[in-house]
Amino acid sequence: MTCIHELFPEVSETLPSIRLGTVPTPLRRLAGLSDGPAEVWLKDESVFGDGGWGGNKVRKLEWLIPEAKRRGRSTFLTVGGLGTNWGLACTLYGEEHGLRTILALVDQPVDEHVEAQLERLEASGAEIHFTHTKARTIATVPWLMLRHRPYFLPAGGSSPVGALGAVEIALEIANQVEHGVMPEPSQVVTAVGSGGTAAGLLLGFRLAGLDTKVLAVVVNDTLKLDSASLVRLAKKSEGLLRRRGAHFPDLDLDGDGLIVTTDQIGPGYGHPTEAAAEAAAQAADRAGLELDPVYTAKAMAGMLSLDDGRLGPGPVVFIDTNGPREALA
Repeated sequence: MTCIHELFPEVSETLPSIRLGTVPTPLRRLAGLSDGPAEVWLKDESVFGDGGWGGNKVRKLEWLIPEAKRRGRSTFLTVGGLGTNWGLACTLYGEEHGLRTILALVDQPVDEHVEAQLERLEASGAEIHFTHTKARTIATVPWLMLRHRPYFLPAGGSSPVGALGAVEIALEIANQVEHGVMPEPSQVVTAVGSGGTAAGLLLGFRLAGLDTKVLAVVVNDTLKLDSASLVRLAKKSEGLLRRRGAHFPDLDLDGDGLIVTTDQIGPGYGHPTEAAAEAAAQAADRAGLELDPVYTAKAMAGMLSLDDGRLGPGPVVFIDTNGPREALA
């Protein structure tokens, strides 16, 4: 049973989910990772996912696949960059559950990471449309909607339904805190490529009654991912829970629970930065972490840059959302 269904059994049928990975994911101390004063912990979402890809994208699909079927759809339509982890996860897990996937892909800087991911996408069975630009994608999606009648998923699966996957992560951390795995964290750190993970974490911690803040390290300059946008998505997920029958007191999602930084974007989405490369090397050398250059390395760089006292008192949890699988590498 999911954490959401344990907390709100009244939505078990109105808001169904399926289990696509093993829970709880590990939560452990990363002693020696940083030279700063923060007590850093790792929530290892990289191991989540029992299929051909892993990470936080699979958490979203636990809710999105049943929702597509609830709506009578047999096809996903979604968008992303050439190296989209999200698009690959959609295709692989969707196929396992009888859903085909159509992808509209926009250009992004191509390196070895993107080339390898594009090869995986082309071998995955997805129907791929190379739309190249955001404008052409916006123009193409309505045509694809009319032609296929799919369940449309925004970039990264960051819809009110998809964000429930990160609500699960927050509730899971709260359970681990309750069982003595770690003290209550003062902050969690996550990369923000489409907003669903940060929004879901914010909502989840408030549902759990924790004061934990979300440090949202924005890595995508092609979408509006400011604090107001992320809070708005969290409120939409809150509204979804209430409409499907969940009962809980009013929540304060407008306070200081969300800290958004754009300092790590660099030249733009998918562009490598020196800070991210250095952070990835430090994480590999000191903690054995394998971070990707687009998301988690920039999130790590954001956290390390603030570990001079600005992260404040209390433990800090870094969420590793990168989920490659060797079988597809």
